[in-house]
Amino acid sequence: MRNRIVLGMASLCLGVLVFSLQDPLVKAVSSTYPVTEVMAIRSIVALPILIFLVHADVGLRAILSRRFGMLTTRAFIQFSSYTVYYLAIAALPLADAVALYFMAPLFIMALARPYLGEHVSWRTLATVLVGLLGVLVMLRPGAGLFDWAALLSLASAALYGFSQLMAHKIGDTESSTVMAFYQNGAYLVGAAVVAGLFWLAGIDDAVHPSLEFLVRPWIWPTTADFLKMGACGFVASAGMILLSQAYRLAPANSVATFEYTGIIWTPLWGFLFFAEVPRAATVIGAALIIGAGLFALNASRRRTGEPAIAATCDPV
Repeated sequence: MRNRIVLGMASLCLGVLVFSLQDPLVKAVSSTYPVTEVMAIRSIVALPILIFLVHADVGLRAILSRRFGMLTTRAFIQFSSYTVYYLAIAALPLADAVALYFMAPLFIMALARPYLGEHVSWRTLATVLVGLLGVLVMLRPGAGLFDWAALLSLASAALYGFSQLMAHKIGDTESSTVMAFYQNGAYLVGAAVVAGLFWLAGIDDAVHPSLEFLVRPWIWPTTADFLKMGACGFVASAGMILLSQAYRLAPANSVATFEYTGIIWTPLWGFLFFAEVPRAATVIGAALIIGAGLFALNASRRRTGEPAIAATCDPV
């Protein structure tokens, strides 16, 4: 049993590491291509992999779910979450973007009562406030350093948190592979629709890096850039396999906190590939956010014997 738990922890840490590779890949092409083109290519590459995974897991008939509406709604919320996160990393240092995104578990805990009717203790709400304090430390409003793209990262965390609550509600009948398949479909359809709307409106230029990443017209990618965008599909699929394996091998309450190892990798990629050095305010703010999240997770585990819903990455 102990060997399975250790293997589960290792699988989860590796899965988080693999998922984090998407951030530098997307940032590397964010000054040349639109986010919709990146997501479309990523989704096309991931599609056959996901079809195979669904077939191996629950069979392809599971795609024709009676909860089609809820699966589709959740998938487009995920599309919105990842789109605005990618827009954020076009303008922000990777360390800032990912640290703000780590508010997601705290948003999940804050929304659990109104959406799921779950009891949320005052301690949990206090940790959310500590996390928000970490956000304020990072953003330093009034210091002349604020970039509104930071709000995109926070919006991404909130949308992702709500989508995870939806996953919890439908998880009794729907597998993670089916949910991932719907998400991938939403990314592909959503990217095509958004790109088409901007093309019809004749909007193809903006001043801010995040908006430019959104409205820029599609162009034929170079081989190197196509491989970077396509690699995101393989990365996401591999990450999903590793995370699924982790939670299959070990109890969730034994491995959930290892999701936070993601705070190590993305700033490292920012430093290695983009010469980004995290600011002191980023480090202090991230420490407050991560500390609050870990405290809330452990408090929930002690109170109920089960983990709170929490994740930093989501398959595809």
